[in-house]
Amino acid sequence: MNVAVIDYGMGNLHSVVKSLEAVNEGRARIMLTSDPEAVLKADKVVFPGQGAMPDCMRELNAHGLAEAVLASTRDKPFFGICVGAQLLFEQSEEGNTPGLGLFKGRVRRFADGLSDAHGRLKVPHMGWNRVFQTRSHPLFAGIEDGERFYFVHSYYFDPAEAVLTVGESEYPRRFSCVVGRENVFATQFHTEKSHTAGLRMMKNFLAWDGTVQP
Repeated sequence: MNVAVIDYGMGNLHSVVKSLEAVNEGRARIMLTSDPEAVLKADKVVFPGQGAMPDCMRELNAHGLAEAVLASTRDKPFFGICVGAQLLFEQSEEGNTPGLGLFKGRVRRFADGLSDAHGRLKVPHMGWNRVFQTRSHPLFAGIEDGERFYFVHSYYFDPAEAVLTVGESEYPRRFSCVVGRENVFATQFHTEKSHTAGLRMMKNFLAWDGTVQP
């Protein structure tokens, strides 16, 4: 089994590869690649991203990878991470950037002046936060509801269809932080920085056949 980690110069790439290798158990060949053909031929695809969405979209197009990403979402297990997940939406408020349009909805910025019972909240949202599972999914296997994952972001998913949301977090209000449909699963948090829970999710992805029970 070949697993392609897409390299368009805008992700925490080596940490993503190392986390996959740590849970691989010899079942897959993990490839870091910027070759669209290699992405299309892979059995599974991981789509990381880090930085500003306009820069990520520009680099994705410059590497000729946009079409390969969209084609991969149609027929194989696909995992988007952070900005790689945001790019799957139609539009982002960050630079008014068009996304790939796989998911209907926008990526919005946290409002200024957020606060909770402990005081003012900073943007970007950085650190460990609980993730609440809104429906069951194979990639949550062995992960407790409310488990903590590591976030670094100023923008969040605002899906047009509620059914897309698989998990939510709070800052301070609930927001969608995990989305999925059929063979596609995507997280706002960084699985590769989320220690035990993140590694378990990566392991679940390597074992996933891309189907979700209703």
